[in-house]
Formats: sequence, structure tokens, C-alpha cells
Amino acid sequence: MDDTFTVRTTEQLPQLLKAFRKNAGLTQADVALRLGVTQQTVSALERNAEAVSAERLMRLLNILGVEWVLRARRTSPSEPPAPGDGAHW
Repeated sequence: MDDTFTVRTTEQLPQLLKAFRKNAGLTQADVALRLGVTQQTVSALERNAEAVSAERLMRLLNILGVEWVLRARRTSPSEPPAPGDGAHW
């Protein structure tokens, strides 16, 4: 895959993570071995991506051959942040 995917919520991650893993030709067991966790942990990671630490997510993306690119959206100062966009930390 040489595509760009815009992810604005954690609910979008499970489907993408599974697709990236399958595209890389890896099973959950393969990923688990490389991450140093169990296959069950990888399964839980794919189902509940919002609970994954940034460090583990970065390691997983590296294993899957996925680059994480952050880009600031251009919004007007008066525009309120969208729900779940992290702008209200």
C-alpha cells in the first residue's frame, strides 16, 4: 500500500491496523513475536486501538511498514475543535 489515510478518531484504527497487517503478509502471531507479546495481546490491540500507548503503536506501525505522518489542519481561530481531534488537551 502506498496510500494516505486520514485518521481523526481512534475508532478508525482497528480496521486500518488489521488491513496493514494483512497487507504486510503477517499474522497476529508474527506481529506478536516481533513485538514481544502474545497473539492475544495483538488481537486486543487491533480491537481496542484507543487503549494502546503511543510507544506501542509506533512499534506496531514500524513492524507493519507504516509511516506515521502528522499534519496540522488549517482552521480559523474562531472554529471550535472537532470532537476527538485532540485540540482540547
